[in-house]
Amino acid sequence: MADMSVDLVAVERLLWSGRASFVSAQTTEGEIGILAGHEPLLGQLVEGGTVTIVSDADERIVAAVHGGFFSVTATSVRVLAESAVFAGDIDEAAAKAVLADPNASPDALTKAQGQIRALEKAATA
Repeated sequence: MADMSVDLVAVERLLWSGRASFVSAQTTEGEIGILAGHEPLLGQLVEGGTVTIVSDADERIVAAVHGGFFSVTATSVRVLAESAVFAGDIDEAAAKAVLADPNASPDALTKAQGQIRALEKAATA
């Protein structure tokens, strides 16, 4: 199967870089799946969304992302998020506590919703 170069970058750091056979991302236009050879595309990530990467070694990487953009060429995908966290690094109890907090800011609520979505996607692997 053909693969492509993929980078998942948040403002504060590079989270993942490598070869992948598939990438999906939640965008303002809906969820999109990318395979090698995809038409060039520039998309805006949703606030509180997720990105899933299937590496060329068949490892499934799920991350909660909060805003940003992604760029697609026939041979690469670059995900540039405002913030991102791997599903395995999410504190589920803390995210649920934010969702239950009536005083939580809208931004915190959106991030927590994205984290819960990432956990759910990772669990269905």
